[in-house]
Amino acid sequence: MKEQHFLLIDQAVAKIFKDFAPKQYKQIMTKIVALASNPKPQDCVELRGHTDGYRVDQGEYRILYYLVAPSENLPGEVQIFRVGKRNDGEVYRNL
Repeated sequence: MKEQHFLLIDQAVAKIFKDFAPKQYKQIMTKIVALASNPKPQDCVELRGHTDGYRVDQGEYRILYYLVAPSENLPGEVQIFRVGKRNDGEVYRNL
């Protein structure tokens, strides 16, 4: 059985969730929660220039996250640091 990872969602990301329609919110959160059990799904792509940085797509949104490997006594972590629209490039600004 695969070990669950902790999910950490940046405060700025949590703040923008209030702007999403309920359907979008549910889709994005379902994808984020799935990352806890499978942090490197088939559709993930490594972020260039970021060690352990990845992105996954959910509909018209992109989810950026860091993957912290498990240590001896602690499970790994999935740190969600940005969620944004795929088509406007804003999700990558100020990385």
